[in-house]
Amino acid sequence: MSKLAEDIWLAGVDGCRGGWIAAFLRPATGAGHFEIFARFADVLTAPQQAAVVAVDIPIGLPERTGAGGRAAENAVRPLLGGRQSSVFSVPARTAIYERDYAGASRAALATSDPPRKVSRQLFNIAAKIREVDEVLRGDPASTQRVYEVHPELAFWRLNGEHALTEPKKVKSRPYPPGLDLRRKLLLAAGLPDTLVHARPSRGAAEDDLIDALACAAVARRLHAGLARPHPDPPPRDSFGLPMAIWA
Repeated sequence: MSKLAEDIWLAGVDGCRGGWIAAFLRPATGAGHFEIFARFADVLTAPQQAAVVAVDIPIGLPERTGAGGRAAENAVRPLLGGRQSSVFSVPARTAIYERDYAGASRAALATSDPPRKVSRQLFNIAAKIREVDEVLRGDPASTQRVYEVHPELAFWRLNGEHALTEPKKVKSRPYPPGLDLRRKLLLAAGLPDTLVHARPSRGAAEDDLIDALACAAVARRLHAGLARPHPDPPPRDSFGLPMAIWA
């Protein structure tokens, strides 16, 4: 094993109360740890210099949308069974950059066919979507190592391309059977027990850690050349950003 291979870090990233939680993983040894960052840009400039950053956030924003959002959302929903409601419809860039829900909905209605307001769930993460969009547009080279992923699609892949039957939460509360199922899949995929059963730190919840690890599992597939985009090939937005969810 070369020293270079031993030095490589990968990162799975999920949004959390404290900003962003990153699960750093060494593909050569399986070692890893969690860190919380206030800004997404800080993940990219962290000392680990992750070769692949797999983040659970929409990347690439269209000028107009059709039913169901982007092609990426429509490509993965049929794979997820009862978990497909976790894939929010992404509206046009103009809607994402509106700072209040009423303005975002007006912009979404004007740029969708059939006309559709932005969902509350999607609007709640719009600030994080803008954050990643601004980082990638400001540094086009970063698109060579930053990829959009989705935890439920990651678990679909880890579960032999079968949708999970248990949710992570029920009525916005952690659902232990669903969390335990996801932990078992992460362990079976070779992620270290110390990470899979780690206690959440201040600024992150239990499910944030699990989702970050699911993203890290896809980062490992991306690094190995095994991950595939949905759709394939990815379309690009007006700034050249790819619009695809990888797994």
